[in-house]
Amino acid sequence: MKKFPKDFLWGTATSSYQIEGAAKEYGKGPSIWDAFCNIPGRVHNAETGEIACDHYHRYKEDIQLMKEMGVKAYRFSIAWARILPEGKGKVNEEGIQFYSDLIDELLNADIVPWVTLYHWDLPLALQLEEDGWLGKSIIDSFADYADLCFSRFGDRVKNWITLNEPWVASILGYGQGVFAPGRKSNSEPYMAAHNLILAHAKAVHVYRESYSYQRGQIGITNNCDWREPLTNSQEDQQAAERALEFFLAWFADPIYKGDYPEVMKERLGERLPVFTPEEKKIIKGTSDFFGLNHYTTMYAAQASGEKKEISVHGNGGISEDQEVDLSLDENWDVTLMDWAVVPWGCKKLLKWIDERYDKPNIYITENGCAYSDELVDGKVEDTNRVNFYKGYLEACEEAISEGVQLKGYFAWSFMDNFEWASGYEKRFGLHYVDFKTLKRIPKKSALWFREVTAANSVDF
Repeated sequence: MKKFPKDFLWGTATSSYQIEGAAKEYGKGPSIWDAFCNIPGRVHNAETGEIACDHYHRYKEDIQLMKEMGVKAYRFSIAWARILPEGKGKVNEEGIQFYSDLIDELLNADIVPWVTLYHWDLPLALQLEEDGWLGKSIIDSFADYADLCFSRFGDRVKNWITLNEPWVASILGYGQGVFAPGRKSNSEPYMAAHNLILAHAKAVHVYRESYSYQRGQIGITNNCDWREPLTNSQEDQQAAERALEFFLAWFADPIYKGDYPEVMKERLGERLPVFTPEEKKIIKGTSDFFGLNHYTTMYAAQASGEKKEISVHGNGGISEDQEVDLSLDENWDVTLMDWAVVPWGCKKLLKWIDERYDKPNIYITENGCAYSDELVDGKVEDTNRVNFYKGYLEACEEAISEGVQLKGYFAWSFMDNFEWASGYEKRFGLHYVDFKTLKRIPKKSALWFREVTAANSVDF
């Protein structure tokens, strides 16, 4: 039996646009995803998050399922446009009440709330009127929104995440155009990322300067997949390191070291915005923990010069800036997203973070897999998902035993949901959702997860 520390945190996660529904109800304003989903051809089967899992109306039922599953913590996001319909200005008190009730219900169930302020669903008004994350005014708007959340919910919420995966918002939203707001550019991702980092830092300073009496912690969650050198050559080893720096260090280095990685400065030149000396001081040290979303691994090699097609979900970034070719081992199992199942990559990434950022407390805030679940006689026998979790948790335990300060793990996701551009086709949930009846059905993995959290051990 592999044992985790007694205080290890077990949780599951969701995001507002993916589960809440009630997109046009109770005073909520439109988000960029409400708009993006209505552009023909952008989302699988023209599906939207207008209803999603109807969590807005069924949150009490959902929290009871979490309690039955043994979940100790629940990571969810607040829909910015639900509490500030225009992104700023007038507050929608109905939206505030919903999240207040949700938090109270969690606490009554002995589930610790972890709140993400931004999970990609920017209020549409800020995109149209202020150029979204490309405009400097977004920094103050985000800080004001964060201030509102701290003041209304901080008496009960002690764990805050400012941004979820700013890499995705920047690259997929402003580079490849496959996520909202759907822009394509080889320079805008760097400007959007720059403003995201500054917005994060300003929100953290608001929390620390005005709400320290609440005695909470605040950080950011970045996503990264491991990059393994294809060969032992110096060129491939450098390519793998460069890929990690363009992926994770792009956002983590300014927060932990005070500036962007040197390799990005060298390769991007004027396309990479510059932090002023004062901004560097403001940014550095603005995370009380290292939030990590991790899903897969790819081989990295020095670019051959041949143009290779990499799925946007392969997380290749802007490949021409990195000069890195990515590939998979044909022997690796892959999920429905075509993401390789490589648990040892998770361990290597945790150790890379541990070394580069001087042993921070790490929380895996997302890890999971999508499979084509089939409901048979009212049950989902999802053996692949159970094996996925077993493999990755074993890798986590090994990292802990070797000194990595991994403090918690959130499974993605609590239930099947609207999976962005993939619509409802990709199923990550520990609970199966019939999207015609919106009935939730525990999968085998949900039952297995309950045993893990109950015993704080895993039988590998």
